[in-house]
Amino acid sequence: MQTTKFVKQPVAVSVIVEKDGRVFPRKFLWKDGHTYKIDRITRVERAASTKVGGCGIRYTVMVEGLPRYLYDEEGKWFMEDEVVIEVDT
Repeated sequence: MQTTKFVKQPVAVSVIVEKDGRVFPRKFLWKDGHTYKIDRITRVERAASTKVGGCGIRYTVMVEGLPRYLYDEEGKWFMEDEVVIEVDT
């Protein structure tokens, strides 16, 4: 039997840092080696990831027309990844 769970997926992120210290992520490298461009940032807030734990700055970003959460946890970037796992019955 299979089930799904969320895991913290570390990602490499290219950012622009403004003179005033504001950070703007522009693209990220996913675990499969594909680089995704961030089309736009719709929200920035301090928040916890309720699915995988951790807390930091959460960027709500649009990627290929879909909203995604990107977290900056003290300079370490991650996203929530849904994975399928086998469960013994």
